[in-house]
Amino acid sequence: MSSGGSMFHSEDSFSANYTEARRKFREAAADAGGELDSWLHPEAGPDGGEIFTDVAWIGPSAATKVLVLISATHGVEGFCGSGAQVDLMRRGEVTGDADDLAFLLIHAINPYGFAWLRRTTHENIDLNRNWVDYAQPMPVNEGYRALHPALCPAVWTDETRAAGELALQTSEREIGRDATRNAYGAGQWEYPDGLFYGGTAPSWSRQTQTAIFDRWLGKARKVAIVDYHTGLGPLGFAEPIVTAPVGSPAYRRARSWYGATTRSTAGGLSVGARIEGDGLTGAIKLLPHAEVTPMALEYGTLPRREVINANREDNWLHSHGDPRGDGAQATKGRLRDAYFVDRTDWKGMVIGQSLQVFRQAVSGLSED
Repeated sequence: MSSGGSMFHSEDSFSANYTEARRKFREAAADAGGELDSWLHPEAGPDGGEIFTDVAWIGPSAATKVLVLISATHGVEGFCGSGAQVDLMRRGEVTGDADDLAFLLIHAINPYGFAWLRRTTHENIDLNRNWVDYAQPMPVNEGYRALHPALCPAVWTDETRAAGELALQTSEREIGRDATRNAYGAGQWEYPDGLFYGGTAPSWSRQTQTAIFDRWLGKARKVAIVDYHTGLGPLGFAEPIVTAPVGSPAYRRARSWYGATTRSTAGGLSVGARIEGDGLTGAIKLLPHAEVTPMALEYGTLPRREVINANREDNWLHSHGDPRGDGAQATKGRLRDAYFVDRTDWKGMVIGQSLQVFRQAVSGLSED
């Protein structure tokens, strides 16, 4: 039941494309009494239309406790995050009723990736590797350097796809599965046309998120962040992931709020790689005046090898192919399927676990 008492179907909170997702988000936020704002992206969507990052603030303007919900850090993953955000508003969970608790919903922080069905931004930047200090020397990823030629070939054929798979298998035999995962997934700042590229400067999306935090979270003293992700782990299972070191205050809070399945990438037990320049660490640095408990909720989709191959193919399409040409739609379909399982049972798992985490975060913020 929604807060107004009318029946709704959670599955309808999900959308078939960015434009539909944006409309549903803005309608749900308006119905929930949210204050809406938007940031126009410098690039157009695939249909030539404007694309935006939208923000909804729901709750007292002076609230010192804020729950932030972020979708589409990795653009195409926005199908999941947008659906979860819309569902929470439609079912009346996100309200302005509390005296000192507010909600900041950031929809499509990477609208280009969402609209174009890309994991990256328009700069080919992985936003979750873009929060490094560019005044310092960039991290060097020797492991990725060794894999790059096989993972990102100049031509995309059955042979080059298989060569990349063989390179990963060989690496796993030589240095182990976890080390290989960190080699290709931790981030790299050397190959602008490569995978998991961190960029040479703050991306538009990072600058926009910084502006949003500056505008809305200056009065906050306790902030919880849930950043919706997909693509890693068992089908439909959502792992709460933190990047804070095991034993740190942020890690201990997240584990006490979200339970024993909470994992730290720094601890090496998460489905995620041990990454550099992630947005969760970046959020803590943006909010030095607040106690910040950031978490990425990672939903499993397809087997890891299928996901990485979908990214390799899409990377080739934008680096060497034609995103509007013959075959592009099939490539985009495979990438979308790698990050969004268009099935009722999977969507139900997304909604159920999102609702649980939302309530756990609200409870955690409400503690003295």
